[in-house]
Amino acid sequence: MRKSATENIFETVSRKKPVSFMYRLSIGMCIAVLLFSIVVFVYINRSKESEASIIPSFETALNEGRYDDALSMYRELHDNVAGTPEEQEKNAALMTQMENIVFEKAVTIENKIRYERYELKSEDLKFLNGMGEITYSHLSNWLNSLCEDFLLGNIEKPDITFIFNEIMVVDNIEAVASPLWREVDSIEKARGVVQAAEKDYNCGDYIAAVQQYTVILQDSEGFVYNFADKRVAEIKDIMYQPMLEKCEHMLLRYQYYSAEEILSNLAVIFPDDMRIANDLILATEKTSPVVDYYGPVEVICVRQLIADTELAFEVNYISNNDDIYLTTNEFSEILEELYARNYVLIDAEALVDTSNEDYLVEKDLKVPQGKKPLIIIIENLDYSLRSYGNGTCEKLVLNDQGQVCGQYMNASGQEVVQRSAEAIGILDMFVEDHPDFSFNGVKGVISICGYESCFGYVISEDEIDDHNFALNAIGRPNEDVTLQDIEANRNTVSMIVSTLKDTGWQFASSTYGNINAEKSDMEEIVSDTEKWNEQIGSVLGPVHMIVYPNGNFINGTDPRAEYLKGLGFRIFFGIGPNPYYTYGINYLYYDRTLINGTNMRNADLSRLFDVNKVYDEARVKKIG
Repeated sequence: MRKSATENIFETVSRKKPVSFMYRLSIGMCIAVLLFSIVVFVYINRSKESEASIIPSFETALNEGRYDDALSMYRELHDNVAGTPEEQEKNAALMTQMENIVFEKAVTIENKIRYERYELKSEDLKFLNGMGEITYSHLSNWLNSLCEDFLLGNIEKPDITFIFNEIMVVDNIEAVASPLWREVDSIEKARGVVQAAEKDYNCGDYIAAVQQYTVILQDSEGFVYNFADKRVAEIKDIMYQPMLEKCEHMLLRYQYYSAEEILSNLAVIFPDDMRIANDLILATEKTSPVVDYYGPVEVICVRQLIADTELAFEVNYISNNDDIYLTTNEFSEILEELYARNYVLIDAEALVDTSNEDYLVEKDLKVPQGKKPLIIIIENLDYSLRSYGNGTCEKLVLNDQGQVCGQYMNASGQEVVQRSAEAIGILDMFVEDHPDFSFNGVKGVISICGYESCFGYVISEDEIDDHNFALNAIGRPNEDVTLQDIEANRNTVSMIVSTLKDTGWQFASSTYGNINAEKSDMEEIVSDTEKWNEQIGSVLGPVHMIVYPNGNFINGTDPRAEYLKGLGFRIFFGIGPNPYYTYGINYLYYDRTLINGTNMRNADLSRLFDVNKVYDEARVKKIG
């Protein structure tokens, strides 16, 4: 007989094993976790909905003028300290939002009072008084900032008077406003000296700013005193590290006099700082008394040097090279002679103040006691290809230590990179051994043309034709100079320039095309100068000097000279057998003495050195 469906189910169930206790427990726990998750989910969502509604509710209360309700919401968050750290953080964030909303409304009122002479309405007062728990501190800070602005000259007395009169009617603000208002007259008296100090501060002259503020502190009290005291602390914090590092870099660059001056002032500002004290001792040990000097100023001029005398005088002898170049040995010996005769290198701009574009101011020349001033010019250091292979350098390079070196091919066909191969490196090393040969780390002036290259590198498309023409003239094929090559060359030259500036070298123009400036018309002067500024000056940075090729100078009152002065060229070098300089209208002119093979054989250079001691025996042309 067939069983019913119900009987089958009953029979099936009756045949199953009993459900275990652990199984029932697991099912129960799962259900409990699910229920808990649902509760938490609902709670979190309700909390989020509640949080999301707080700010709109707060804004609505403000807009409707229900300031008690708005403050209640704010206080409830402030007083809720029993929650978790996360909840407290959320509350703090919500309070900040509320404060910002109130501040924004307060700032709108403040700006209208300040800039529109706005008179407070009853609804403004209700807001400021009603939200006083938040607006009080904001208004207090505003009044303090207004007094600072008054002290600094950013607001005038009639305006600040109007503002105080308006704000005084706000509840509970008089406790702050009245003491400040009583100081307005004393703030007014201090405005001049404070603004002078601020000018130094904003210009980065921190020492002068601190010195002025120190005087202000001695002569003031109350608001002005507190402002000056705060400002001194700010400036000291800003200036300490960069100025100390600057001084220590000066010491490395033999700029002992500048470092000593700055460190002396820093020692007063930071009297207990041992690092400053030790650096000052180091600088003072390397300086000597400085005096005014009224005698002649020697300016000597050399070109690139002969590094390989075998190539220059035996293998590839060219009479012209014998005439216009010194050897590296001669230049080194000349430095020894100059040092022994108490010459000291000075800045070519030491006699003038060029800070004003319209006129030049004469300055008293100062040198270390017992020393005679000397300016050294290295002329036309663009490295014309016509001198390649004759014992002179082909370019400047930086070695692994970041020092400027000359590079040349010796008689054996080997590429040589040496500091001692060029006048720059030789003078750098001489100052390293004899720091007192340089007054404050000064080295010399490097003048550059540009129509072929700069330091031996093609740095503009305009140079390519002249570069290849010069290559052809010495029997070499053209070079395919790409735009990428030019960009790489400009980067290399920029690094060399940066190193030279950092180590005490200055730059001058020798015109772009090495032209006869005296015989060139205005059109040629303008064209040549524009090329120099665009191609060479753009890499060197601002340049104020021109070394006229072959001494063919333009008279200082000539319209062509006026054009050059208008572009910032204020110091000009001609040629003369003796030291000479003169001031003109907005310019300074020097004669320079050429030191080369021809002049060592024919000119009287005995005031500078003994030719017989320095003349290189390797030269083909002998003396005496």
